[in-house]
Amino acid sequence: MADRYLHLTGTATGRFLTRKLGLPQPAPLRRWTLETPTLTGPVLHLTAGDSAVTDELGTVLAACGPEVVARADRPAGIVLDATAVDTAAGLGAVHAALHPVVRSLAPGGRIVVIGTHPSPDDHHQAAAQQALEGFVRSLGKEIGKGATAQLVRIAPGAVAGAGSTLRFLLSPRSAYISGQVIEVTDAAPDAVADWAAPLAGRTALVTGAARGIGASVASVLARDGAHVICLDIPQAQEDLVRTADRLGATALPLDITADDAAERIAAAAPGLDILVHNAGITRDRRLANMPADRWASVIDVNLDSVLRTTDALLKAGTVNRGGRIVATASIAGIAGNNGQTNYAASKAGIIGLVRSLAPRAAADHGVTVNAVAPGFIETKMTAAVPLFIREAGRRMNSLSQGGLPVDVAETTAWFAQPASSAVNGQIVRVCGQSLLGA
Repeated sequence: MADRYLHLTGTATGRFLTRKLGLPQPAPLRRWTLETPTLTGPVLHLTAGDSAVTDELGTVLAACGPEVVARADRPAGIVLDATAVDTAAGLGAVHAALHPVVRSLAPGGRIVVIGTHPSPDDHHQAAAQQALEGFVRSLGKEIGKGATAQLVRIAPGAVAGAGSTLRFLLSPRSAYISGQVIEVTDAAPDAVADWAAPLAGRTALVTGAARGIGASVASVLARDGAHVICLDIPQAQEDLVRTADRLGATALPLDITADDAAERIAAAAPGLDILVHNAGITRDRRLANMPADRWASVIDVNLDSVLRTTDALLKAGTVNRGGRIVATASIAGIAGNNGQTNYAASKAGIIGLVRSLAPRAAADHGVTVNAVAPGFIETKMTAAVPLFIREAGRRMNSLSQGGLPVDVAETTAWFAQPASSAVNGQIVRVCGQSLLGA
């Protein structure tokens, strides 16, 4: 469904009225296209304090696409290296670096602050580095004009592993992500032969792929070179086949809750590189009015089937070493939602799965495990939400608008890249920095 308010604020009359009334003024977001695959303009590289990784970070940034400069009148992106900030007084260098340039950031620009992990052995360093999180989340809420701000924490010696993350955040692909904290481990990134097709030669399976977000995920993975297997329930076979045919993909009609689901997936894809758990349902009702079957069906589809199939496919070796597992959580699993105790529980469970399994999957199988947590995304489901609730969902984030299925898909594709080996155990909210949740 079209966002009429967003269209209105793009007109002179709409800008005048919304400004006078103090209403949100969302800026149209610039997403990836063949014509605009990178930011339009240079990236400003700044340093707070005496950083030991400035030169290495500059080399990584130079490989990300946009021109990297030390000065710019209208930068499309600003990267601030704050890894050396280890005292409260040192935070003054963050202010000194960004204060003079933040107003010059181009509309739709990107700010990325590079930090490091708070130390359990140095509470002064931990305080200073944790302070960067509050700083970035607040900055993302105030810069406006469709711009975003993120914090990337890099482990010692892990600058090279941040390349895919910086390439993603400093691009139109991350248009609906803001206020996020992303941690990068010291795992070495796998090589990408062609950044126009980073998933070439890889096989991906996407559940719930017949329509909506799942179809968009399948489309972006196919665009990036993967052979995609589209899975959905047999009742959705017509839409599933249509989606698969459009992408040159393979359709796999299958109920993911079936006892033999993992075996049938393994038969269809004996060497799987990317497993995307997107299938999900809602059966909303307040707990006092929710019968057991509505509770059980949501838990079974959204969480238990993910646990069962992931365990079975990892145990069987169906997911190749260097593989990627991406699950779909939700802002509801972080902040809760009225009438969705079952759904919120299932999505919070996905977060628990990712945090626990990620380090063991990497150690035992060479596989990363991450999750996307969508906020208000414009789909047929949200189009059916009553008008005032729908408008509240759209405006209650830093970008004052709903996201699109492609925003979730682009984030999934970043997790799926070979170069994202150092991104593991992360839950990234695709919500425009929703004002709900942490």
